[in-house]
Amino acid sequence: MTERDPRHRLPLEGVRIADITVVWAGPHVTQLLAEWGADVIRVEPVNRMQPYSRGGERIVTKEQAERMAELGAGAPGYPGFDPKDDPWNRSPSFNSHARGKRSMACDIMSPEGREAFLRLVDHCDVFIENNVPMTIEKANITYEVLRARNPALIMVRMPAYGLDGPYKNFRGFGTHVEGMIGHHLLRGYPDLTPEATGEAFTADAMAGVMGALAVVMALRHRRRTGQGQQIEMPLAENFLPALGEWILDYTMNGRVAPSQGNQHPWRAPHGTYPCEGRDQWIAIDVGSDAEFAALCRVLGAASLAEDERFATARGRWEYRSELDALLAERTRPRDKERLFRELQAAGVAAAPVHDELEAHADEHLNAREWFQRIAMPDVGTFPYPGLLFTMRDTPNRLHAPPPKLGEHSEEIYLDLLGYGREEYAALVAKGLVGTGYAPELIARRD
Repeated sequence: MTERDPRHRLPLEGVRIADITVVWAGPHVTQLLAEWGADVIRVEPVNRMQPYSRGGERIVTKEQAERMAELGAGAPGYPGFDPKDDPWNRSPSFNSHARGKRSMACDIMSPEGREAFLRLVDHCDVFIENNVPMTIEKANITYEVLRARNPALIMVRMPAYGLDGPYKNFRGFGTHVEGMIGHHLLRGYPDLTPEATGEAFTADAMAGVMGALAVVMALRHRRRTGQGQQIEMPLAENFLPALGEWILDYTMNGRVAPSQGNQHPWRAPHGTYPCEGRDQWIAIDVGSDAEFAALCRVLGAASLAEDERFATARGRWEYRSELDALLAERTRPRDKERLFRELQAAGVAAAPVHDELEAHADEHLNAREWFQRIAMPDVGTFPYPGLLFTMRDTPNRLHAPPPKLGEHSEEIYLDLLGYGREEYAALVAKGLVGTGYAPELIARRD
C-alpha cells in the first residue's frame, strides 16, 4: 500500500473506534467517522444472533423475497433477491452503513469475549454503543470499568431515553422516541390519525450526525487536556431541540400545535401536488406575492391570480385547502420533471418527488458522481450512497466495502491484540470466533 500524501490524509486517520451498535443511529455515527479515516472495528458475536444488525434473524428464501417485492411488502433486498448461504453479508440495511469498517467476531457476554474486548479497548480511542443501558451493565463494560484500563478512552452511549431516570431501561427505536416526544403527532396530517403518518426515523438520522460531532469534539478536548470522557446522548433529548419552536410556542403562548402535515405555519401554497402518471407528485413552496403570480403564469391559472381570496399571503393561508384543491387540478396533467424546471426558471421553489430509482437516475447527482461503486467479494459491485460532505483540499472517496461477518478477526486478534495462534484457534474451536453463524441460530422463513 502506498503512503498517502500528508496533505491529503483523511482527518481521522489514526483514530481507532470499537463499535457495538445496532439498527441505524449508532451505526450511522461510525459510518460517518469511518468515511473520514477512522479505523472502525465492529464487535459482533457469531455464537448468538445480534438482532437489528445484519438481518440474520429474519431470513427469507429467494422466492419469498421476490413475492414480497411484487406485493410491495418491503422484502429483504438481497442482491438479486437471493440470500445464498450468507444472507447476513448481503443485507442492504447493514451494508449501506458498514462500508469502510472492519468486523471482529467477539461475544462480550462470554468470559473469553469480554477479555478480548477489554484488550481491544486498550488500543482504542473511542467506544460507541447504542444498546439499552442494562446490556452494557450486564456485560460489565461500563465507562467506569473501561477507563480504569484506558483513561484516555472516549465512550459514547446512545440509549433511547438516558442512563438514569424512570425510562432508563425502556427499549425503543427512533420511531418510538419520536412518538413519545410529539414528532409523529406534529408531522401527521390534519385529517388523519397518527398511524397514517408513516415512519421517517428522523431521530436516528439526527443522532448519527450529532454523535459524530460529539466524538470529534471529545477528541479535540482530549488533545488539549489528555482526558477521555463519557458522552451521553439519548435519542429523545438529542431530537427534542428540533421541535424547539413548537415547545416554545406552548411555554410562551399556551398553544398546542395541531398536526401539520405538509402545511407551513404561514406560507401557502406549501405542499405536494399530483402530476401526470400514477402516484407522481411535485413539491411547491410559495413565499411571496410575486412567486404566487409566477406559479399562476406557469400553470396557466390566471383565474387564481385574480381570485380575491388569494390576493394576499394571509388570504392564501386562510383559504389554503381550497387553493390546494384548485392547484391540484392544474398540476395533475403536467409532467413533474418539466413542471419542476419551468417553476425553477420562474423563480418558484419546487422539486419533483422521486423514488429510489428516480433518485439514482437523477442527472444532477450523476453529474456530480455522487453515487460511488463498491465491489464486495462474493456479493457484487453496486453503487452506494456517497459522502455526506466533501472537503475542497482533502480528496476522499468510499475506500473499502462493508465487512463480512468476522472477516478481520484473525488480523485483529493476532496482530493488534497479541493473541497467539493456539489461543486464537481455541476461540474458533469454541465457536466464539468465525465467519458465519451456527446452523441452529439461523431462522429462515420456510
